[in-house]
Amino acid sequence: MTRSPVALVTGASSGIGTAVAHALAPTHHLLLGGRDKRSLDALASALPAATPWQVDLTDPDRIAEAVDGVTELDVLVHSAGIATLGTVEQASMADWRANFEINVAAVAELTRQLLPALREARGHVVLINSGAGHNARPGWGPYAASKFALRAFADSLRGEEEPAGLRVTSVYPGRTATPMQEAIVAGEGRPYDPEQFLRPESVAGAVRHAVTATADAHVTEITVRPG
Repeated sequence: MTRSPVALVTGASSGIGTAVAHALAPTHHLLLGGRDKRSLDALASALPAATPWQVDLTDPDRIAEAVDGVTELDVLVHSAGIATLGTVEQASMADWRANFEINVAAVAELTRQLLPALREARGHVVLINSGAGHNARPGWGPYAASKFALRAFADSLRGEEEPAGLRVTSVYPGRTATPMQEAIVAGEGRPYDPEQFLRPESVAGAVRHAVTATADAHVTEITVRPG
């Protein structure tokens, strides 16, 4: 009997991560990564084949415990992230560290520990980046810098692993209607209207497109902007 491909989605408990889980659910067995067990359990119960995968991505020991036993992995989607904004004058060292710890270091460590399984499957790593990974706006320095670094990580990983068959895709969404976006808009002092932003499902569709591309087509980058 042919097994279903396995996909691990971090940040699955909300926003883009939840939408990606729903988009991949018809074709993949899902590992739903996150810290909120209640949300992960609820999402898993709503999908045909999904397992909660609770982990603190800031702790390499916890990551090692979580990946122990993950011997088959076809797709790894990095959707977990934070956005701590501020001008250079305002942002503290803690702000810079927080963005880089979650948005870059945790991504690199989880990928590193899962490389054996990904290589075995000739799998696919998808990184949810941001429009801020291409253009840094005033007041967005700490977040944008982490997303520029995430782009560099993706390029390095692709160059190192593509000869062995591993695919790496960076997805650059514009501003998307998520709880994170709602907090950002509140920080900007504006009313939040989700209709002004991309739907998470639109970003998830781009992820599914990359993951299901034919063998002759390695989709390396996708930019999705509000219409």
